[in-house]
Order: sequence, then C-alpha cells, then structure tokens
Amino acid sequence: MTTRRRTTPPVLETFYNVKQATVRLGLATEDPADERGQRMLRDGVNREHNPFPHHRIGRRLMFSESNLAVIASMLENPVNPYRRRNTHSRSQTSSRPRSQSAKKKPVIGEGLASVA
Repeated sequence: MTTRRRTTPPVLETFYNVKQATVRLGLATEDPADERGQRMLRDGVNREHNPFPHHRIGRRLMFSESNLAVIASMLENPVNPYRRRNTHSRSQTSSRPRSQSAKKKPVIGEGLASVA
C-alpha cells in the first residue's frame, strides 16, 4: 500500500526590489534619492562565500519577506564574549604630573635686562 504525501500549496510571499528592501531593513529612507544600503545588498548577493538569499525575477533582483529576515540575522553583530569592558573613563584633566617639556620654559633674553 502506498501512502500519499500531502503537499502544502505554495504561499505567495511579498517581494521587494533592492530599494524597497533597503527601506524594509531600515538601511535607507523612502526618499527616491536615498541610495544607502543598495550597494551593500547587491554586493552581498554577488559574493562567493555565504551570499544573501534572493530571487532573480526576469533581470530584477528581488527579496522576499523570508529572505529579508535571513539577511537581517546575517547582518547582526555578534557579541564578543572575550571583549574587555572599559571600566574607567578618561577624564579631561589628568592627575599625573606634567612632563618637563610641558612646563613653562623661560624666554631667552628675559633675564638679561636686569643685568645691564
């Protein structure tokens, strides 16, 4: 007896072009002149090692909602557990004594006026 596999019908996701994807990821604003993040997305798609997930529909580069979720997780900065925290802040005034070169030097000829 053979068992039939039930296949789920494909779900149509919302697709975004490069400009819309940068806005959706928060890399740019909706202003048409704002091109921030577009080069980063295109370079991420075209890199050889671990490229960004994407779809090419015709000649257009498109991203689905699930693609953008994966890209956002790839762009997260991982926490470095070995990084030492800066426990003290540098102040503007230092409590260390000034070096010899920083002390006020006498002006040449200033002491000669009293000799004459």
